[in-house]
Parts: sequence; structure tokens; C-alpha cells
Amino acid sequence: MATIKDIAKRTGLGLATISKYINGGTVRERNKIAIEAAISELGYKTNEFARGLRTNRSYTIGVVIPELCNTFITTILSETEDILRKSGYSMIVSDCRTDEQRERQAIQFMLDKHIDGIINMPVTNDCSHLQPAIERGIPIVLIDRLIAELKDKVSAVLVDNVKASKDATRTLIQSGHSSIGIVLGPEAIFTSQQRLLGYNQSLIQNGIVPHRQYIQFSDYTIQGGYESVKRLMSDAKPTAIYVTNYEMTIGAVIALNDMRLNIPNDISLIGFDNMPLSRTIRPRLTIVSQPLEEIASAAADIILPSLRKNEPIHQCKTITLTTQILEGNSVRFYTKTGKES
Repeated sequence: MATIKDIAKRTGLGLATISKYINGGTVRERNKIAIEAAISELGYKTNEFARGLRTNRSYTIGVVIPELCNTFITTILSETEDILRKSGYSMIVSDCRTDEQRERQAIQFMLDKHIDGIINMPVTNDCSHLQPAIERGIPIVLIDRLIAELKDKVSAVLVDNVKASKDATRTLIQSGHSSIGIVLGPEAIFTSQQRLLGYNQSLIQNGIVPHRQYIQFSDYTIQGGYESVKRLMSDAKPTAIYVTNYEMTIGAVIALNDMRLNIPNDISLIGFDNMPLSRTIRPRLTIVSQPLEEIASAAADIILPSLRKNEPIHQCKTITLTTQILEGNSVRFYTKTGKES
């Protein structure tokens, strides 16, 4: 089995430099390239248990999320894991099933495993579940959702959900729609609140009074999107619908198909997240696209320096990324007669 000494012989570098790199430290780029090449050629494997005892670190990040079946979440986690792995860190992922009690238990489980950092997409709006980690000085990064009480205590990576919804709603208004339905996630969730705020602001700025009948709160699932659109079309009968999540967008399309409503001739639709399945739908959907790779890299970039120094994140910051509208063929111009002009 290859050892650090074998890597030293192959690269001509000192043991201290090689050890520093293997343990997550920063070395010169040319030394990094040489060490990685030697590790690959020699098939060197780090003894994680021994390294953990030596450094009093686990080289593991605890990740607590609401739902493992959510494509938005798993895409970000996959990208984040790739970045962390290159720096010698692995991840433990816990799905709390959008349950506050499970979320608290998951954080405690991570702490019991002596994780070095936490990435959390929080279910709750209070900070109690993260307080034990904060008291231990564990680096924490929130993704997608903000907890107001923790603004100066933890870092966060968000997207500008208010602007995302304003842009989507304005797109529909500019196409002649004033009866616009919106399908949101759970009412208490930060992202739902922000997306509803953007929707309402856009309506008001364009002289349209928001009506509760056009608002549906759901649960970020295909079934939730399906049922929400069924209710909207039965009760409110909007001329356009804006769906604020990928899974719910798929459910919305299925519901409209089951009701034999044509997109966009019978109903205009704007969905969320430019995932592979949404690109197979015909007509091609107009989509609010989130920068998933940027979210992942930003979260990793925030937490890695603290992990390497084995200390809390001293300068907490919130990074807010922007979305974009990818135009498709699912929105048509609407007039009061219902005819395209």
C-alpha cells in the first residue's frame, strides 16, 4: 500500500508539504498538481480514521435538507459534494421530511458524529435547531432559505426570489394577463413568502389588485402541484398560472393535460427550474431558471476556508444570486375576448 513517503519520492516534495495538502491545507498550484498525479498513479488512500484522530477533525460535512426527493436540492448537493471531495471532505446527508422535530434530531445526530461543518436548507423559521452547533463554533451555511435571527451568526446562499417572481409575473402581465394564478410551497417557508411578495408587488405595480383566490400554497411535490392547479382551474379560472417549483411544475402540466386544457391556447404557464424533464414538455415551457451550480459553488466557497482553519466562519455573509427567465412557447398574448391579438 502506498504511503506519504512514496508520494514524496515520486514528487520530490517534502513530507510536510504533502501532509499539509492531504489534510486540507493550501499548497502551491504546481505542488498540488504533482501530489494529485502521484496519488492517482500510486493508488494512495488516506487513512481517514487515523487522520481524524491526529487532527481531531472528521473531514465530514453534515447536510440537513427538507426532502431528498426534491430535484432542486439533490442537484445542488451533487455539485457541492464534487467541490468538497476535491478538498478532502465528504458529506453525510439527512432528509428531515419537512418536519421540524426531525430537523432538530438530524442536527444533533450530525454533532454526535463530530462533523466539521453544517449545510442546512432549514424547515423551521427559528434558530433553535442550529443553536447547539453555533455554540460549538461549527461553521454553518444556509442554502435557499434565510432565518432572520441568524443573519449575523451564519452565512447563507440565496437567490433573489422577490425579483424572480416579479419577472415571471410581469412577463404574464405584459402578455395581456391580469387573472394570474400562483402555486407556492408551504406558507411558512421563506422562499414561498419571498416569491409571493414578488408576485404581489408586480401585480400592484401594474395596477392589478391581488386576490386570494388566485393563490395556492402546496408542498413542493408533483401531487401538490397537480392538486393546486386543479383547484385553481375549478375555482378561480385564471388565464395564466405561475408555478414556483420544479416538481409542482410537472404536476401542473399533468393536471392541465388531464383537464384537456391546451398550453398556451387555453392557459398560459410559467414554470420553475430548467431541469431535464421540463425540457421534454411540449410546447417548450417558459421557465424561471435558478443558478444551481453557482449556489453549490458559493456554499462550498464560504465553508471551505473555515474548515481548513478549523474555526467558525468569522465574517458571516449572505450571497444573493439572480435568476433568469428562459422564454419558451407556453405563454400567449391574451385579450379580454380570449383571442390572441
